[in-house]
Amino acid sequence: MGMFTDRVQAGRALAETLRGRVGPDALVLGVPRGGVVVAAEVAHILGLELDVLVVRKIGAPGNPEYAVGAVDEEGHVVGGRTGFASRSYLEEAAREEREEIARRLRMFRRGRPPLSVAGREVLLVDDGIATGLTLLAALESLRRRGAARIVVATPVAASDAANRLTAAADDFVALEVPIGFAAVGQFYREFDQTSDAEVVELLS
Repeated sequence: MGMFTDRVQAGRALAETLRGRVGPDALVLGVPRGGVVVAAEVAHILGLELDVLVVRKIGAPGNPEYAVGAVDEEGHVVGGRTGFASRSYLEEAAREEREEIARRLRMFRRGRPPLSVAGREVLLVDDGIATGLTLLAALESLRRRGAARIVVATPVAASDAANRLTAAADDFVALEVPIGFAAVGQFYREFDQTSDAEVVELLS
């Protein structure tokens, strides 16, 4: 049985914890797809602007759920655990993920330009963090784009990922860092796939 009912309830709980930890002009960025549902609740409750940050994990050969790297919106590859995958595999996988990122950005933004992060406090939200590689790619992307302060927030994170992101972000907030973390979905009673249409609706 999960600790959270669903992503909406998790987002509400996360928003309460974040009160006073981010400023009134912070920009909330959700990581699609599920992270956008959590981020939308946080943005709504705290009265903050909401946008999307598309990063894609590169799955291990034969095990797509296990991240060996990640690609950001500008096409930079982060992680690259070459012990698990060859450089050529990473490059080929990254090329495919760049195409998927471009497709998602066209669909999610509907022609809207991204909200600028330069000089702003950014609250980066996901529905759960297993390895942290995707969020590290997102962090590096935001630093390159000039974000002033980055807070990573999630309902649940694996302890290794929590340690990585605590070191990398200006602040890290996880409601639960459980022992025996196998997958994000085990901590939610309802963890259905979020559709692209839901993301588009939340962003509009």
